[in-house]
Amino acid sequence: MQGEHNHFGKTSKLSIRAEVRDGKTVLTDVDFTAPYKIMKPFPLKNGGIRVMLLAASAGIMDGDRHEFCFDIREGAYVEFVSQSYDKVHPMEKDCAKRHTQIKVAKNAFFAFNPQATIPFRDSAFENCMDIYLEDESAQFRMNEIFTCGRYGYGEEFLYRYYYNLVHIYRGEQLIYRDNTRFIPSEFDMAGMGMYENNRHIDNIFLTCSQSKQTVEMLREILDQSEDVDGGVTKLASGDIAVRIFGRSAQALEKVSEKMMGLTL
Repeated sequence: MQGEHNHFGKTSKLSIRAEVRDGKTVLTDVDFTAPYKIMKPFPLKNGGIRVMLLAASAGIMDGDRHEFCFDIREGAYVEFVSQSYDKVHPMEKDCAKRHTQIKVAKNAFFAFNPQATIPFRDSAFENCMDIYLEDESAQFRMNEIFTCGRYGYGEEFLYRYYYNLVHIYRGEQLIYRDNTRFIPSEFDMAGMGMYENNRHIDNIFLTCSQSKQTVEMLREILDQSEDVDGGVTKLASGDIAVRIFGRSAQALEKVSEKMMGLTL
């Protein structure tokens, strides 16, 4: 994406590196450009930190280009959250693009848990994520909620398109790939095989060493939750993928909070 024009005149970047110092996780390198910055990390009881993303912008605009980079060093524990929803604004001709690279070293933990993405009428967004886990001891969790649009404004599935490509590697092996391409003008987004009359979708990924017990716990959470429907899949690598549908972002947030907070 280097050299492409965006709303801020250059690529908007966020880069953080986390390491362990004296038994606690600290940020040893932070770099960001407009509109992004982060709050002072919140300490966690286990010695880890929670990092909150702030954006001095109304949302994602036509032509925006974003690059996020997370380097979680050996033994570090980081939870990444965002302050507000990602609002993807109308775009006349171009689109917005974001690339996220995540590296998780051995015995480290990283949870990627931003708030939901809301596509406005005529918006177009291309998202790509590459995640690299050093070995089996590197733990990673990801939660992404994508809505149908501003339902209260009558903008249900009126965006131009939404692409989301995710690759997760453990060592040299690809363990997870998700290629989402939502084009409302070409697909019946509310129909069978798509949202099935729901308004929101949630994709969750969890690294897991005790996959059988974890699958049972996750399915129990789904069964006990109201206003959502979903499924839990054990991958060939033993890790877990969850997909949940709901009619409100709040319902999905409650379920995903329980799943992301499980002790595995």
